[in-house]
Amino acid sequence: MDEIKQILEHTFDNIDPTHDQMIRHLHRANQIAKRALQFGHHPFGCVLVGPDNEVALIDQGNVDIVNHAESMLSRIAYTNFSSEYLWRCTLYTTFEPCVMCAGTLYWANIGRLVFGATEKRLLELTGNNETNPTLDIPCRYVFEHG
Repeated sequence: MDEIKQILEHTFDNIDPTHDQMIRHLHRANQIAKRALQFGHHPFGCVLVGPDNEVALIDQGNVDIVNHAESMLSRIAYTNFSSEYLWRCTLYTTFEPCVMCAGTLYWANIGRLVFGATEKRLLELTGNNETNPTLDIPCRYVFEHG
């Protein structure tokens, strides 16, 4: 595994994803969210994509109220890849990460984030759901104050 990580970390330059790549990875995040729903979890999903914008490194569905897909994926990624490499990766997720997940993404040093809909839109869709508390705080606020 260490040999594979070394190859991955030094093979690709960081390039901006194309529109088609972003749509494809957001679609994959939605598929992961559907899988989470099948297991009785809230329908959130995310995928971490390498600097080549093609190789999906890790995917994760939502587990529970404190083990969100984005924070779990960020912890797994940080454990398995260098922070320099993660800075060149992109996390795709169904909805804008909450404050907890944004903090975890920040500390894991994941360099780019693409989400399908805002946290504010999630709040509009779900209302004040006690099993899925939602704050009207954009993740950009967390990143700008880190």
